[in-house]
Amino acid sequence: MHSTDRPRRLRRDGVRSMVSETDLQPTDLVAPVFVDATTDERVPIESMPGHERVPVDEAVARVEEVLATGVEAVMLFGIPESKDEEGSRAWAEDGVVQRATRAITAETDATVITDVCLCEYTEHGHCGVLEADARDDPTLTVDNDATLDLLARTAVSQAEAGADMVAPSSMTDGMVGAIRTALDDAGFDDVAIMSYAAKYESAFYGPFRDAADGAPAFGDRRHYQMDPANGREALREVRLDVEQGADVLMVKPGLPYLDVVSDIRREFDHPVAAYNVSGEYAMLHAAAEKGWLDLDAVARESLLSLKRAGADIIVTYFAESVAAEC
Repeated sequence: MHSTDRPRRLRRDGVRSMVSETDLQPTDLVAPVFVDATTDERVPIESMPGHERVPVDEAVARVEEVLATGVEAVMLFGIPESKDEEGSRAWAEDGVVQRATRAITAETDATVITDVCLCEYTEHGHCGVLEADARDDPTLTVDNDATLDLLARTAVSQAEAGADMVAPSSMTDGMVGAIRTALDDAGFDDVAIMSYAAKYESAFYGPFRDAADGAPAFGDRRHYQMDPANGREALREVRLDVEQGADVLMVKPGLPYLDVVSDIRREFDHPVAAYNVSGEYAMLHAAAEKGWLDLDAVARESLLSLKRAGADIIVTYFAESVAAEC
């Protein structure tokens, strides 16, 4: 029997764009910005070509560069001037992220999302208060419940500085509930929470830890970040965050976890975000520098795959370059 079904008819120029199923726009993207309180000039991030740590005084200028490409949202990460055991600069009124947020919200129309975690601020580089003897016993790491109050204090301080959305990234059990309660009690019930609801203990984070100076001084994060082998567990983690009041559900990393993005999209009616992380960015740059890949093409294809899988929002270091091509 002769078949009349020929999908190639819809791949002709002029028709192809009309039937394209997935559309990528600059407003889908969030650009990470690293603000460094220890420097008075921009410092290139060697493992992330094209990105820099910027001093607080240049945070506005950096965000204006992002806005010029059509991207409307930034996520701020801070490198503090000092660190201590608890990470107290994370919630300081004059902390690096708080100062940058005030300046950016006063002088631009950017949507400001702030990272809520302690790893950049603690001497030990872990995402919270250490359990007793954690430095000597690899089975011990972060005291979950003792960390909640510090994360809540950090989120409130960022909201006071003008953050539109806070993004807790520590995978601390109960973090969304603690932060939601603290924000509401402080009068910031309109500040949204983008929870890193399914964050894996991934090998793709290396360049970021270099950029944010947040690598653990000992041990690793396998006791509080998710096992890369687990997919079903992600739905349990996400459901808990939804019940506690998360507004946006983040999966991190993005590309190795497209199945998780897709599962969450089908299971929940909340906006879904995916973090196209530093290792994903760096490996494409490295291959392009070898002449093995077309950087612009693979960057766009990578982000399209995240959008196709179900991500409404994509946090990516490719935000500016891809937005310029949209």
